[in-house]
Amino acid sequence: MNSDLLVEKVHLAGAPLIEGELVIFIWLGKHAPGLIGDFNDWDEAHPLAMQQLAPGVWIRQEHYPQDAYLEYSYWDFERRLVDPLNPRRVYNGVGNYNNYFYMPAAQPTPILRFYRGGLRGTVTRHTLANNILLPHGRRSVYLYQPPVSEPCPLLIVWDGRDYLQRGKLAHIIEALIVLGRIRPLALALVHNAGRGRMTEYACSEMTLAFLVEMVLPMARQHLNLLDPVDSPGGYGVMGASMGGLMALYTGLRMPQLFGNVFSQSGAFNIFGRDSVVFDLIRQAEPQPIRLALQVGRFDFRRLILANQRMQALLAEKGYPVSYLEYPAGHNYTAWRDYLQPGLEFLFGRENEKENENLP
Repeated sequence: MNSDLLVEKVHLAGAPLIEGELVIFIWLGKHAPGLIGDFNDWDEAHPLAMQQLAPGVWIRQEHYPQDAYLEYSYWDFERRLVDPLNPRRVYNGVGNYNNYFYMPAAQPTPILRFYRGGLRGTVTRHTLANNILLPHGRRSVYLYQPPVSEPCPLLIVWDGRDYLQRGKLAHIIEALIVLGRIRPLALALVHNAGRGRMTEYACSEMTLAFLVEMVLPMARQHLNLLDPVDSPGGYGVMGASMGGLMALYTGLRMPQLFGNVFSQSGAFNIFGRDSVVFDLIRQAEPQPIRLALQVGRFDFRRLILANQRMQALLAEKGYPVSYLEYPAGHNYTAWRDYLQPGLEFLFGRENEKENENLP
């Protein structure tokens, strides 16, 4: 491999260099940091080593599926370093920026290309205050009203601000409504508790109390919603990672309201311990809910295994479940790009009658 030609190509095309399934990461400098990313669980203790090709030129060759989306960073055992040869960067939500790349057969969700204009529906921000139910006393909730006149089901979204801003959820929902792929949905996008997020979403009854006592009444006041008495189980709930765990817990605890559960990269196993949701499903009779479960093939290994076990358990118990392993990792770009199949499974027009005949 000619180092001069490689350096010339990377200055023209940017890093990494991609040829089919081959990906060549390149670092220029006297010494090279290690490489971490979706492909090694972001393991800072065991970064992938770069190999010296020539003085000042370091490379790492890997093979990935042609439809993959991957994020990565360099690591010098003290701090993360962005790739100076790759201008494509995305905020990771925990104080750093990751570099990213799409493989040749991958692309951002095409629904965003269809729907480039502003929202026809409305998004409003509201603040709820309660010193007992909320860790910090106050919480922001964003409400989305679709551009229709008829009453709609409500979809509760944990980590709502991130899904709104980073996941483009309202735009994707509205595009699917306009295209006739799903029935109209209203959204209540609930912001998380910040540093208290892990506790708040770890199957918390206080979080459910906040939802029932504060979020739902506010949503009914400001949105044109179906009456849950007339449409039991017609609402939905969704989230990612810990929010995905909380979404499943919400559906299991309140199926009479939330009969549609969408979990992306659900954290069903935390620090090596299975969540109580496994026991709730294993020990009880099946609840009248439909579920869409997704996890990335480049997600954290323990979450991949936990989601596979969860899917198997749900199927064994007779739950209607859609399961997808997509070629990406644990990030909002991946969750955004695979929203459509989960939403269509739960809220597609062809499923309206099916939801009336759940066990």
